[in-house]
Amino acid sequence: MPENEANPADSWWSDAVVYQIYPRSFADSDADGIGDLQGIIERLDYLSQLGVDVLWLSPVYPSPHDDNGYDISDYQDIDPLFGTLDDFDRLMTAVHERGMKLVMDLVVNHTSDEHPWFTASRDGGVDGPQRDWYIWRPPRPGATPGAPGAEPNNWESWFSGPAWTYDEASGEYYLHTFSRKQPDLNWDNPQVRHAVYAMMRWWLDRGVDGFRMDVINLVSKDPALPDGRIPEGGRYGDGSPYYVCGPRIHEYLAEMHREVFEGHPRKLLTVAEMPGVTVEEARLFTDPARREVDMVFQFEHVGLDRGPGGKFDPRPLKLTDLKTSLGRWQTGLGTTGWNSLYWNNHDQPRVVSRFGDDSPAYRDRSAKLLATVLHLHRGTPYVYQGEELGMANAPFASIDDYRDIESLNHYAHAVADGADPDRVLQGLRAMGRDNARTPMQWDTTQNAGFTTGTPWIAVNPDHTEVNAKAQLADPDSVFHYYRRLIDLRHTEPAITHGDFHMLHPNHEQLYAFIRTDATSGTELLVLANVGGADLTVDLPDGWEHSETLIANIPATAPLTTPHTLQPWEARVHRRRTA
Repeated sequence: MPENEANPADSWWSDAVVYQIYPRSFADSDADGIGDLQGIIERLDYLSQLGVDVLWLSPVYPSPHDDNGYDISDYQDIDPLFGTLDDFDRLMTAVHERGMKLVMDLVVNHTSDEHPWFTASRDGGVDGPQRDWYIWRPPRPGATPGAPGAEPNNWESWFSGPAWTYDEASGEYYLHTFSRKQPDLNWDNPQVRHAVYAMMRWWLDRGVDGFRMDVINLVSKDPALPDGRIPEGGRYGDGSPYYVCGPRIHEYLAEMHREVFEGHPRKLLTVAEMPGVTVEEARLFTDPARREVDMVFQFEHVGLDRGPGGKFDPRPLKLTDLKTSLGRWQTGLGTTGWNSLYWNNHDQPRVVSRFGDDSPAYRDRSAKLLATVLHLHRGTPYVYQGEELGMANAPFASIDDYRDIESLNHYAHAVADGADPDRVLQGLRAMGRDNARTPMQWDTTQNAGFTTGTPWIAVNPDHTEVNAKAQLADPDSVFHYYRRLIDLRHTEPAITHGDFHMLHPNHEQLYAFIRTDATSGTELLVLANVGGADLTVDLPDGWEHSETLIANIPATAPLTTPHTLQPWEARVHRRRTA
């Protein structure tokens, strides 16, 4: 937060749009079936045409790829799978030449177990100088070391199973909130924190423009590491109350800002991924006066369709729940906080399949509606690769089609506990992370133009209908609709600065709100029919015959009341108040 504005809406990133690239699946230049930095360079003109301002690059550091690069073994190099540091520098130069910024993924809650920091911590024994760079604990008193139930506490890993792995050589366990190959760093050790800050400065000195900070609100743990509550029918405890927004998290982020960002001559971006964060906590994290981070990723709205069995037991989304959640975040952060706006990322299923209608009849229209609703909110929108095309979930046929550790572990544990394999697969098809990771669909050729080799994960067969080449040539495509929305954010102050007022919060099919910017004397009315049937609505007073700013269906008549919206129709209207 180098500029420290009193109002986040006055910051450079307030009218920016960020595009996330998952390099492994974006573009492969050397036919090995894995995307790479040169492939990104070759597609930069496409991103420039879309009009985005910032590129966020998922991890390209050296890694064993247990979690597809989010298990980092060297923070200051590039994995040969993706290229070299010279390739990275050429990419960064090419991005900057096109007027865009480049943001790196920062994964410092944990490292790979193959990182030199961890090998030194493990191999140096209990008295070694780097032992306390990670979180080590002896077995539970009275238990047999290494046996089930001997873990220091009962926490469950986010990737299933216990959150502790036993090291036979030292007789102790190390904590891993995620995979056993992702040991958690001990942020209570100042040596760890300052090693991280030095690494961050190294990348800034190289020219990167900021960081997206992976699960950064998990780095501060309750030192007592108490047992968590075991849910009904569960085997392990929920440790999240003891590490989500833990006791020293604000201290650590403020220190990071002072050590890394404060006074930096360039305009930078810091966005913090924060599972479990509340509106009240996010307001503190993003308050410019506190100098912690610029904006947060929160997860509330992408958890609304979870059923009683959790993530892989989805239920239909209630629109009123979505409006309540997003509306609360809009008003709750006020003028001192800032939202990150997203439907998709590398961890979420495709939104047109999840919250829209990916049938041929309504796929494009619902994709445009979802984009309209999101981009007209207050905050910084994030577009995940392929979202601007309306890419959909993949038709995975069996567990053999999956590559993601979360899905593979969930399937193995669920089936071992007696779950019906077909039922487990049904949940994975709807919610699995691999839905977001199928290769980018560039054209109709074999493998969608992603690679001339064998792709690391199967291409969605619908690429013959949904691809960038066809949409670039079609002015009414989802791509060009996203391009117009992005241009609107750059040119219409009410989108950035306007107040937010939800209309009809209890309506189960209508998503409608007004944005009001007193400075420019502008109001925007957003109407979205979130469903497959016509919907007749009464307009608020004064909106008849107002100017159409953007719509996913061409207007055939002036806006009048009552007005009938077609299935999945979205409209934005503007009027001047001064």
